[in-house]
Amino acid sequence: QVQLVESGGGSVQAGGSLRLSCAAPVYSFYCMGWFRQAPGKEREGVTTIRRDGTTTYADSVKGRFTISRDNGKNTLYLQMNSLKPEDTAMYYCAADYRVGACERSGSLYNIWGQGTQVTVSS
Repeated sequence: QVQLVESGGGSVQAGGSLRLSCAAPVYSFYCMGWFRQAPGKEREGVTTIRRDGTTTYADSVKGRFTISRDNGKNTLYLQMNSLKPEDTAMYYCAADYRVGACERSGSLYNIWGQGTQVTVSS
């Protein structure tokens, strides 16, 4: 069974940067994305990337976060810059084989990682 393994989370001050990684056979998936969930809040779709490289971003992270994939290294990345306290959440990598629009809806993804915590202090 395919597994997605996230890493790179941690604690950082506001304005800082982190890069999350998701180890997975990225070449095999049509859609991949990053989702996050803060305590007491609903899961939010942060960003997605399609096999052809097309990306989507939530308005809250546009211009600050960048999703990318490296097929050779079997890794999906999330570069997070200018972090804010409201970015604090558990971040999950997700993937799906099915051809689609790769929208930021968790219900469209059937493979998930275990999550990595990101904490941003003010």
